[in-house]
Amino acid sequence: MRKLAVAMAKGGVGKTTTAVNLAHGLAMTGKRVLLVDCDIQGQVAKFLGAKPEYGLYEFITRKDKGGKTISKNSTLHRCRPNLWILAGGIGLVELKNWLGEQPRNTRQTILGNQLIPQKATLDYLIFDCAPGWDVLSVNILMAANEVLCPVALQGPSMDGLKTFFRYLQSAQKLNTDLRLNYVLPTLFDRRTRQSHQILQQVKQYFARQICDPIHYNVRLSEAPSYGQTIFEYEARSSGAMDYQKLIRRVIGNGSQQKQDT
Repeated sequence: MRKLAVAMAKGGVGKTTTAVNLAHGLAMTGKRVLLVDCDIQGQVAKFLGAKPEYGLYEFITRKDKGGKTISKNSTLHRCRPNLWILAGGIGLVELKNWLGEQPRNTRQTILGNQLIPQKATLDYLIFDCAPGWDVLSVNILMAANEVLCPVALQGPSMDGLKTFFRYLQSAQKLNTDLRLNYVLPTLFDRRTRQSHQILQQVKQYFARQICDPIHYNVRLSEAPSYGQTIFEYEARSSGAMDYQKLIRRVIGNGSQQKQDT
């Protein structure tokens, strides 16, 4: 099973759009995928038109809001063939408090330890991360072994990337298996000089990890309003074609990793 965190220190770069479309695209190829929403905004369920009863808070604590014990399986919401989600939302505020109360020597690895599935039941575990750095963020980077970092090609994007890279280096001291495998340029507008300039900067620093850019596409911003991924909303759009390239890259890298081991 591959464990991939979609993460960036800055908001508004397309993390949830990327996590949702990557997860659904992988599921469409027959891969079994669990998408974990780690943001209090709870956008993953909205993007997929889902209304799960439970989510990540209940999965970790094994308790519902009333304190009743529940099973792990009841918290997993199947929203597409081969695709399940663990919802985020405001309950994650309580989860962060709960994690902070756990023993210091174990609190950073609780998420990773509990998300170990039965053998061969999942192909991909994908985390949609919130910006920032807290006990939940640390748990995610302890649980993952690959990072995909979206970088918007506008504004002070390099500042956010540098900040996140410092977070990542701190996490790698504790999780030596963690690797930045993908840097994904997003919101690429070929008409603007700024997009091209930032793209060249990112290529300069991350030549091996950089992926083909996700172009600015209005269909990508419209799809979540209908509770659909880009492959459901407009499969022939440039946004769908861009994410298909990313999916092929991720799958291809996995095949290469198997050959190398």
